[in-house]
Amino acid sequence: MTIAKTAEGTKLTLALEGSLDTNTAPQLEETIANSIDGVTEMVLDLAKTEYLSSAGLRVILATQKQMSKVGSLTITNVNETIMEVFEVTGFTDILTIQ
Repeated sequence: MTIAKTAEGTKLTLALEGSLDTNTAPQLEETIANSIDGVTEMVLDLAKTEYLSSAGLRVILATQKQMSKVGSLTITNVNETIMEVFEVTGFTDILTIQ
């Protein structure tokens, strides 16, 4: 998985490409941990994300909890397959998805 970071003031956009699974979730977790200071608006762009496992869901949930204390997390460009995962797991009720 590759992660492209774009920072604009207090907004951070992370564009994920590839699979977010057990092998790559720690990479996203580390990127977020190293980038979150001063961020009040985070966007996860999933336009090029092909697969999302429970490990990826865990990182997204932890990020949602962390960002809700200081600002917001928005998930964008979700394909049908990943949207189905969000719907089945109930994540559509707790995430802001555009």
